[in-house]
Amino acid sequence: RGRSSSGLVEFELFRRMHVSKSSEERGGGLRLGGISAWITGAGSGIGRDTARLFAREGAFVTVCDRDASSADAVAHEIESGGGRAIAVVADVSRSEEVEASLRTAEREGGGVHVLFNNAGVFPADDGSPVDTPEAVWEQVIDINLKGVFLGCKHGIPALLRAGGGSIINTASFVAVVGAATSQIAYTASKGGVLAMTREIAVEYARQGIRANALCPGPVNTPLLQQLLADPEARDRRFVHLPMGRLAESGEIAQAALFLASSESSYVSGSTFLVDGGLTAAYVTPED
Repeated sequence: RGRSSSGLVEFELFRRMHVSKSSEERGGGLRLGGISAWITGAGSGIGRDTARLFAREGAFVTVCDRDASSADAVAHEIESGGGRAIAVVADVSRSEEVEASLRTAEREGGGVHVLFNNAGVFPADDGSPVDTPEAVWEQVIDINLKGVFLGCKHGIPALLRAGGGSIINTASFVAVVGAATSQIAYTASKGGVLAMTREIAVEYARQGIRANALCPGPVNTPLLQQLLADPEARDRRFVHLPMGRLAESGEIAQAALFLASSESSYVSGSTFLVDGGLTAAYVTPED
């Protein structure tokens, strides 16, 4: 009731594209069969585990990282296991490099259907507003926020050429709660990702594009391991984790898989928290 005829047409096109495909059309029942995915920060951590998982589920994966050896290693591992992948090198804060990597992904993958803007940094010198050097602020914003913007700027036209798709932008639980252990640039960058993702989700909702902000809790990645090497810093944070542990990057990859697949066809504009209940907690269990 109240839906325009153009809206009905757009919905039917979207339904055919994302919901009603048979398992054969989707690649023998694989959740990402026939899909081409571009993943940044794919040389390590969440990006690497997501690239592996997407490939196992039938996707062609463009492994994008600023470190060539890491990208090559992940792509080689995928191909050795029977998957399909290529490695590309790009600094996500540089527009021309992002654009070139997406052109390669589109050419080699037969289009681009999933953008996973995942690359990020977490410098040790990122602290309170009064202590954080401007250079650190600029570095974090350039990679964590501008990098996501550039991935969307150059990736959305590719998604439109493919008939639509899914954008997954890595934000963080810190974008929705405050912390006395300040990392002001990181927090601001992830808050920006949330706002940008909502805007994109609404703007492109009738063009077959979904956009969601994936918000992990603390994850057992090299970025966080450096910080938690200090026992005091570790204890200060672990008391707030209801499950008493960090997430594993593979658990975040599973959430990304859901958001990339047709199973999430009516999920868009969400702040998709995968935080073990952290943002729901007031007093955590004693044991």
